[in-house]
Amino acid sequence: MEADSSHLPRDERLQKILSRWGVASRRQAEVMIQQGRIRINGQVVHQLGQKANPDRDAIEIDGSLLSLHHRPQPLYLLLNKPLGVICTCADPQNRTTVLDLLPPTLSHHTGIHPVGRLDVDSTGAILLTNDGDLTFQMTHPRHSIPKTYRVWVEGIPPESVLEDWRNGIVYENIQTLPAKVRRMRSQGTHKTLLEIVLWEGRNRQIRKVAQTLGYPVLSLHRSAIGSIQLKALPKGQYRYLRALEITALRGNCGTNRSVVKERN
Repeated sequence: MEADSSHLPRDERLQKILSRWGVASRRQAEVMIQQGRIRINGQVVHQLGQKANPDRDAIEIDGSLLSLHHRPQPLYLLLNKPLGVICTCADPQNRTTVLDLLPPTLSHHTGIHPVGRLDVDSTGAILLTNDGDLTFQMTHPRHSIPKTYRVWVEGIPPESVLEDWRNGIVYENIQTLPAKVRRMRSQGTHKTLLEIVLWEGRNRQIRKVAQTLGYPVLSLHRSAIGSIQLKALPKGQYRYLRALEITALRGNCGTNRSVVKERN
């Protein structure tokens, strides 16, 4: 009788293996490959499409063998990013990164990284994880996880301008998707607080749209990612995601992986 091939180990792209085992996000893994830091069965990997099987092949990272028995525990954190902190794992200019805000036991945890970006001059919710598959899903254009912002803009935009914003506008030859834009309050004639919900994440999109409409952003704070709310989490502090929050993220991304045990 022939073996059931559906249960046999399969070769996978190296980027996917490294992200699944919490070593790095898929994009970070690609950089590591290009830097010649990874070997398969003693041979340096040069091609991004290289496949391997961790059950069969010896995978080395910077000379250290990837062990199936030392897979790091998945971590899922919500951080309230302060002003001036950058959303990268390291910075050549030695600026403070989101990982610098974590204790060494977490910041040195293999593969932990921010999911997406939040501008250096913006504050608020940023997710951190070592789950490369979830990062890939959340940052893929086909998945639309809503993100909520509290934005102070200069001046008092009329309802007609807000309606244009809701319907989507063109800037830099880009048509934005429809957005939710709600006026919360104004402070005299000087500035207005808006709540904005986006389903896309173009670089500095809110700032560029506001500038195009003639009402520049004064401050920008992300208050929620999907159903995950910052609420009273202090600036610069983090918390573990709850099991239901992880389930919600995976559901939004169309994943069906089992939920890790909730951390207290």
